[in-house]
Amino acid sequence: MKELISVIVPVHNGQDYLEKCIDSIAAQTYDSLEIIVVNDGSTDNTAQVCENLQKKYAELYIITLPDLGVAAARNRALDQAKGEYVTFVDADDRLCPDMLEQLYHNLKDTDSDVAGCRFTAWSTEDEWKRIVDREPEAEGTEAAGISDIILNMRAGKQFDSYHYLTDNILQDNCRCWSKLYRKSAIGNVRFREELTIGEDMLFLVDLLPHIRNAVELEYAGYGYYQNPKGLMRRPFKPSYMDQIKCWELAKEEILRVDASLESRVNARLMTAIMLTVGKIALLSGKGRREVKDYLMICREKLSLYSSRREDYTYLPAGYGIKIRLFTKMPGLYMLLYHGLQMMKR
Repeated sequence: MKELISVIVPVHNGQDYLEKCIDSIAAQTYDSLEIIVVNDGSTDNTAQVCENLQKKYAELYIITLPDLGVAAARNRALDQAKGEYVTFVDADDRLCPDMLEQLYHNLKDTDSDVAGCRFTAWSTEDEWKRIVDREPEAEGTEAAGISDIILNMRAGKQFDSYHYLTDNILQDNCRCWSKLYRKSAIGNVRFREELTIGEDMLFLVDLLPHIRNAVELEYAGYGYYQNPKGLMRRPFKPSYMDQIKCWELAKEEILRVDASLESRVNARLMTAIMLTVGKIALLSGKGRREVKDYLMICREKLSLYSSRREDYTYLPAGYGIKIRLFTKMPGLYMLLYHGLQMMKR
């Protein structure tokens, strides 16, 4: 009998996309699943969509919460999950048909605690159809040896806990979705509910002491929907400062593992600060004035984390120039950034 995988799907006002997300999960070639949908304070027709899906799929369960946030939604589902393995899917995303099977077999074959894969971004139904249509079928192929070739292409690269930190989390692979976890490794680790952005990265950092091995596949089995209403595309709000706080909290944990990683973490902090500054710069002149205190906090933190020349080595291309310009001429930087971004729209 196949081991059970618990698929956790938090949703808030997802009436327009939840059903197709769940359809893609229910259609997985790995069929020993329980699907836990957490309706977190939706005010649209999401509750009715959930009821319809529960009638459609016997393996689907619903948890209802009063808008506590995505971290709390995932935590409540983790508390109730019965599977030996757990995965997270955002309600506007979708899975390629064999994603969970690929992750499961790689996790088992390598005796890992986490198995992850790449993702493909999409924004229209036609784009998603092309992604699914080009998925090779590992089973039922008549050509001799094709199945072995496909499985070999999708064999993952293994990491111990330390190198999962250095080669993945500190290299932008810090998402909690597109991964399959051994539930026994998660144990009592939970998402930090006081945070709204970056909490998935911090979850992985908190999980590190419990990970023996991890495996990552080149295979892009997760479909990431570029939602125009998604959190990362919304105007600046004070909660956006959480992405800085998350990396500050992560820094404390990471330096306990290896103090020599400080430059790399500082680079991540500087990047998070400049992304936040960019969000503020997109506001109108009046909007920027209203949040000037948050901009001042960003400047103070940037001064704190940008003093060491060696830290700049680990910044993404162009960020060193951005940081120097913003530090010396913040008003000019904000005007230039705002103007350039408006021209792109």
